[in-house]
Amino acid sequence: MLTDSYIDYISKVRRYSARTCRIYADVLADFGRFCGGEIIDNLIPSRIREYEVWLMNGRDGGGKLDARTVNLHLSVLSGFCRFLLREGHLKTNPARTVKRPKVEKRLPVFYRDASMEHYFERTAHSASEDELAVLESFGPFVGNRSESLKTAVQMYERRLRRLIISLLHASGIRRSELIGLNLDSLDAGRQTLRVRGKGDKMREIPLISSVWQEILLYLHSVESMVGRERTSGEPLLITASGRRLYPAYVDRAVKQELGSDDGITGRKSPHVLRHTLATELLDAGTDLNSIKELLGHASLAATQVYTHNSIEKLKTVYNNAHPRAKKGGSHGD
Repeated sequence: MLTDSYIDYISKVRRYSARTCRIYADVLADFGRFCGGEIIDNLIPSRIREYEVWLMNGRDGGGKLDARTVNLHLSVLSGFCRFLLREGHLKTNPARTVKRPKVEKRLPVFYRDASMEHYFERTAHSASEDELAVLESFGPFVGNRSESLKTAVQMYERRLRRLIISLLHASGIRRSELIGLNLDSLDAGRQTLRVRGKGDKMREIPLISSVWQEILLYLHSVESMVGRERTSGEPLLITASGRRLYPAYVDRAVKQELGSDDGITGRKSPHVLRHTLATELLDAGTDLNSIKELLGHASLAATQVYTHNSIEKLKTVYNNAHPRAKKGGSHGD
């Protein structure tokens, strides 16, 4: 089937992530159900418009989709049409002529500097050498959930959750990039992190000394837990059962760590930590191109969204400091 060929193309040639490929496949399957299985014959502007309305009106009891998700569906169809154009199955891209629903712009959510500092101070003991010494005294315990080792497992998981927060906040990497880190992702000599991002592109991220030290102490705790020296191709971060991290684990870790801090409000997610770093760097005067390279954005447009937060902060400072603003904008002296 042409849909299978397209998914194979974006997976092997465009190197889209497995999650993105699943989303694209689901969208094409959804359109196929709407069309009664005849996808290619229904790739015309009028049918794509009907599909758009169908999505926004509830999908025959499947639930209404918001404008942002509908736009995603239309983008997938447009990408599929471009593929069919190259393969000679279409002469034009019908999805390009369909007007898309207006999406309200959302400013990136981020955590305040003081709130993050409070979190790292409050949890410093979890990453300390003293707690590591206690953890090492238990000896190997990977995968062992016996009552006698319950304390060791809890101590290890606290250290792991804290490092997850530290890495996400200090490097701005995506959740999938964090999960994909191996031991050979670390460059000890230069204290950098090699990250494989979207499109299989590699980038290097410098790490501050405190985070690097936290990584080293964590690695000692892992060796103590598994009872051996690990090889370079093994995962950097592993669960107490010895598995590589997975998305739900990372999400739970972020919610558990940040959810217990009263100063950190709003949504608790790995992506908000990424937004937080970008906002902090921009507020500190870092140029957009540098932030773009650090975050692994494909274009500067994706990075420019963070300027909105800085403009709002500038407005506040301006209104508090400008003499006329403090007088309510009057024209007098």
